[in-house]
Amino acid sequence: MNPIQFPAFLKPGDRIGIVAPASIVKYEDLVPGIQLFTEQWGLEVVEGKTLRTSFNQFSASDEERLADMQQMLDDPSVRAIIAARGGYGCSRIVDLLNFEKFKRNPKWIVGFSDLTAFLSRTYQLGYASIHAPMAKTITVAGAEAAAESLRKMLFGELPAYDVPAHALNRPGHAIAQVIGGNLCLLAHLIGSETEVDTTGKILFIEDINEYLYNHDRMMIQLKRSGKLSGLAGLIVGQFTDMKDNSSPTFGKDSYEIIHEHVAEFGYPVCYNFPVGHVGDNRAMGVGMQAELIVSPDAVHFRFLPISTANS
Repeated sequence: MNPIQFPAFLKPGDRIGIVAPASIVKYEDLVPGIQLFTEQWGLEVVEGKTLRTSFNQFSASDEERLADMQQMLDDPSVRAIIAARGGYGCSRIVDLLNFEKFKRNPKWIVGFSDLTAFLSRTYQLGYASIHAPMAKTITVAGAEAAAESLRKMLFGELPAYDVPAHALNRPGHAIAQVIGGNLCLLAHLIGSETEVDTTGKILFIEDINEYLYNHDRMMIQLKRSGKLSGLAGLIVGQFTDMKDNSSPTFGKDSYEIIHEHVAEFGYPVCYNFPVGHVGDNRAMGVGMQAELIVSPDAVHFRFLPISTANS
């Protein structure tokens, strides 16, 4: 198990930074999230410059997005960095970020989707991060439980999730570190400096708006590179707005594709977990240790106390 350090949990009055390291975002879409952080969670928000700028499809140029993220990483008074949104752009700057000051004052990095590149990099460096709703998505319809799960995790109350059984689930039990994120990004990172070792881990995956044949190709990429064979467990989240060829169709949906590619392995697998591009996108501690129990009747998932995770 990779040794993982945990940034200090937050307390009311702490400062958090919000930046847009990927796609362009409308500032007005962030206002409800900012109000949640300040008025309900009691935090002080430091706004990055990229919340109000644009450069083609990005929030700003690579250099400007890099500088914005770097400033938040370097500022010792900022105790967490929450992305405004995902989209595309993090992999263009992830290798240019300098984490030396971050290592002296670790902080939580929070996001999902394209932020998988940052979460994987943080994990490689030996620090936990949080795959969770971002400023734009944390107040959308159906996000109440997800928002509360992030609040709990940031403030040191590790959540547990109970999920209904799914017909494709494979029963089993695992205690291991949790890693994962967006399937497209995980496949994209293979062969790069931010590739993540999945051996002995509980992997969670999710995705959105991909053709089913491309989903199949990404699963093959994970399998051929050894990312599926040595898992302790697999959590399959939401695969939303997936697309199919008009004719002939691919012939399988997303869950059937995944089921086919992990059928030969024996670790527990659960489907329809509340993580992904949906309102109910529960916080997942990347690098934290957790227990996964998949039974014929239900799925139980809980993060273990930090003292246990570090032992």
